[in-house]
Amino acid sequence: MKEANPLFDKAVRPRHVAIIMDGNGRWAQARGLERAEGHAEGANAVREAVTTCREQEIEYLTLYAFSNANWQRPSIEVEALMRLLVEFAEKEKAELRENGIRVNVVGEIEDLPSHTRRAVEHVIDYCSDGDRMTLSLALSYGGRQDIVNAARALAVRARAGLVLPEEIDENFFHREMTTHSLPDVDLLIRTGGEARLSDFLLFEAAYAELAFLDIMWPDFKEDTFIECVRRYATKERRFGRTSAQVAQEGAKVFQPLRPGSEG
Repeated sequence: MKEANPLFDKAVRPRHVAIIMDGNGRWAQARGLERAEGHAEGANAVREAVTTCREQEIEYLTLYAFSNANWQRPSIEVEALMRLLVEFAEKEKAELRENGIRVNVVGEIEDLPSHTRRAVEHVIDYCSDGDRMTLSLALSYGGRQDIVNAARALAVRARAGLVLPEEIDENFFHREMTTHSLPDVDLLIRTGGEARLSDFLLFEAAYAELAFLDIMWPDFKEDTFIECVRRYATKERRFGRTSAQVAQEGAKVFQPLRPGSEG
């Protein structure tokens, strides 16, 4: 196991990085390949991103693996993605566990085909003791749906008299979401040349630094990741305050108004 060798001080590196892994299909089509082959190649970029996060001592990595809108894609592509999830769970679980990486899922895991769901649940259980990093896979995930589900759950509890309206703040609300165990996103990266969030972590990325890259996901390498973190480290994280306030208290010390996030 390669030892961690962080290039950035903890005070300036992101605690939680989220990635929209876009461009697999277009990468394959540009090479005369089937779209599914692009997704398979993208699995290597996933492995490299996870390794880089661990080496840089970034505590949380969340990957947009399959959105709830992706069910609309051609069935052959959806089936290929489900197979890749099974392969990832089976092939990577030993190394994930060895490296102390806990696996988490956000989204509606119940929507997955039974074979895929069982494989994912097994790797979650197998790596449950990981304490160096949390790898979250967004599966059948939609940010707006997660917010709606949380609101619905709170409405049911309020109607039953289990919660008072005045008790509900951002932290209280977040506890009802599938991302409840994750801190706010500090750095959100999207490959593929598009500059949109595509319903990914809308609540959690309210104060995230955004990096939109022109490269396709299979071309995402360690040096690309390091450069994104390097740019993040130069940002002044004010969270609504002024530069003078930040300077008075010291760089990088202010947190969002919602507790629980660093960066």
